[in-house]
Amino acid sequence: MSNELEAFIEYVSVIKALSKKSVQAYSSDLSALEESLGKPLIELDSASLFSALGKYKNRRTLNRKLSSVNAFFDFCYKNRFSDEKTKLKFSKIPKLLPKFLSYKEIQNGLNLIDKSTITGLRDYALILFLYASGTRISECLALKREDIEGEWLHVRHAKGEKERMVPIAKVAIKALQSYLDEKKRDDGVVWSNYKGTRLSRISAYKITQKYLGVSPHVLRHSYATSLISGGADLRVVQELLGHASLLTTQIYTHIQKQDLKETLEVCHPMAKEIL
Repeated sequence: MSNELEAFIEYVSVIKALSKKSVQAYSSDLSALEESLGKPLIELDSASLFSALGKYKNRRTLNRKLSSVNAFFDFCYKNRFSDEKTKLKFSKIPKLLPKFLSYKEIQNGLNLIDKSTITGLRDYALILFLYASGTRISECLALKREDIEGEWLHVRHAKGEKERMVPIAKVAIKALQSYLDEKKRDDGVVWSNYKGTRLSRISAYKITQKYLGVSPHVLRHSYATSLISGGADLRVVQELLGHASLLTTQIYTHIQKQDLKETLEVCHPMAKEIL
């Protein structure tokens, strides 16, 4: 790792105080580039960098690498390690609407679960909890019993290490309590596998895939979509989801637009006019 890159990693870690995951991502992305090209990043031109990054066919992955590179060069320019302000253009990504399930679809999946077993109670509670809280799967699996405060969830292991409080529907709290009562073992961990250890992300994925045919993250999208469809303010949804920027939450406004379009088509007299 070059001296400039070491200085940058120290900067994002100490001065900017980014999360460990963010620092690791920067370090991994940039040190891998230096290693593959055999030169310090500060000595590379745009053409060489684009050539090295060309192997990433997934545009989102490519843009993440480009973001790391741009952050590094911005740091170098501001600290006079470089005389030129290098900024690579991001790859254009078509806007994809988030996949989501309706409440009825989720209910249909829940009806398939055999709640006479501890595993069934866990699966039922997990799916309900994800849909009722809108938590990321990492946040959900890190849950401890003391994080449930009445009908509120204290999200302590949030992305970017930003804690938040989220209200939980009574039906989800009841399902969770039924599972915990049957589980009996109070080791602080909420979601456990058959061995008694913490449930893994892969296992959680298998559970939602089995009953709903989707990943756990789709339940987060479903949560947000339900709120927006019900008339929730966008900034409230932002707070509940733990989004740092309102721009991230705005992807769900397509629901409002679709509702408005359908209302116009049904109610407006000109919508049925044939030209």
